[in-house]
Amino acid sequence: MQYALTAAEALRAEQEAIAHGAVTLETLMDRAGDALAETILDAAPSGPIAVLTGKGNNAGDGWVAARLLHEQGRDVRVFALASPSALSGAAKTAARAAVDRGVAWSTPDSALDLAHGLLGVTVILDALFGSGFRGTAAEPYASAITAIEDSDAFVVAADMPSGVHADTAVVVGPAVNANITVTFSAPKIGLLLEPGASHAGEIIVSDIGVPGVYVDRAGCLEIWDRGDYRGLMPVPVPGDHKGTRGRVLTVTGSRAFAGAAVLTARGASRMGAGYVFAAVPASIVPTVQSALPHVICHSMAETLEGTLARAAADALLELAAHVDAVVVGPGLTLHPETVEVVRRLVAETRVPLVLDADALNAFDAIGPAVILSRSAPTVVTPHPGELARLLDRSTLDIQADRIASAAMLSGGQVACLLKGARTIVAGDGRAVVTMAGNPGMATAGMGDVLAGMIGTLLAQGLSPYDAAALGAYMHGRAGDLGADELTQICLTADDIDGFLPQAVHEVLGV
Repeated sequence: MQYALTAAEALRAEQEAIAHGAVTLETLMDRAGDALAETILDAAPSGPIAVLTGKGNNAGDGWVAARLLHEQGRDVRVFALASPSALSGAAKTAARAAVDRGVAWSTPDSALDLAHGLLGVTVILDALFGSGFRGTAAEPYASAITAIEDSDAFVVAADMPSGVHADTAVVVGPAVNANITVTFSAPKIGLLLEPGASHAGEIIVSDIGVPGVYVDRAGCLEIWDRGDYRGLMPVPVPGDHKGTRGRVLTVTGSRAFAGAAVLTARGASRMGAGYVFAAVPASIVPTVQSALPHVICHSMAETLEGTLARAAADALLELAAHVDAVVVGPGLTLHPETVEVVRRLVAETRVPLVLDADALNAFDAIGPAVILSRSAPTVVTPHPGELARLLDRSTLDIQADRIASAAMLSGGQVACLLKGARTIVAGDGRAVVTMAGNPGMATAGMGDVLAGMIGTLLAQGLSPYDAAALGAYMHGRAGDLGADELTQICLTADDIDGFLPQAVHEVLGV
């Protein structure tokens, strides 16, 4: 497991390492500059180099890199938006050392002056802000970022591309699109989430000497590797039978959305459930049976519109009492009687639940208190719009801080899986980012398959947090493998379960 840090967490790690005598600020700056210089030398063995610096420690990293590149005989020039005399501490020392060694520098008189200075440059090192950036870049920094963007040069960013918020990945003004971002000690959250991730290019994490004890802290955003996922994967053993592999009930579908019932049950089956029971409105039983002969269908009372009727609630509660997990929501619709059924299931069911789509929408009018008060394991899987409605916020608010937003619908026995580019799972006071998935998965029905998969993992005994995290990764990885073969354009939800076995092979290393 690796951790991604906020700007404050990264600064705290460095300060604690310095305070305990593990390293000095000057040494950290020298190592950061060396990592930047080495990256530039590898990326561009020849050609002129421009280094753009601001006024913080990130500028010091840029000045160190400029000095080292100059000592390697490279044609390098620093465009300093803050002159060396305006710097302080280690950054000022680094700038003076570079100037003393003969590094050329200037403070651009105007945006046009800077743009002219970048003509013909092979590489630009963006050392304007680093992880300290907030809000929108003011002048002259906004023009400097625009000049970088207008250049044809290869761009290396120091710690963070300028214009990207290190903690949230939010971009609200001009921002650098880097080819490579060299980040120090640990990834910053803004490099992993969108839209920041699209500005980062290739991410290189450079160890500059901050001991791991100060970097790897519980409570920081987690990044799992395959070993972490492998350790959670329920693997069949010789003594298993259908009853020990997990019994999953899916409460899904309607006449208009029969496919949702099929996809959810298929996800649960392919993830390895011993039994999958599909409780669906009576009119779509033949559809589900013909698509999934191995799934046991239960015909439920339905409204004239073909949705679950109020009269289905007692039968569903009885079915739920005899399974290991229940998946509720995909394709149900918000018919008033169906909403009543969903609310009763959530309030009265004592087995693990996955709540997706219309199971979440059913609580828009009354809020999530009933969900959060559940004592049995529960996973909620909203997309940003659904979460916004549940929390009475705007979708922009949710996307502005996806980690904090997901945490707001977690707690106790509830884990929240916030869908989107780089899915976030929050629960148990923890959060993990899913480094799998692709834009080709932005099609109808993908979430239905995911809900079924998580239902199986809950039924097999995983905690809500672990089930959501493993399910999100396996779903995303299957989507990546599917996109590799079918392209992101042609990938559909109906394809995902076909690529799940290959994803399982990867994780298990077999």
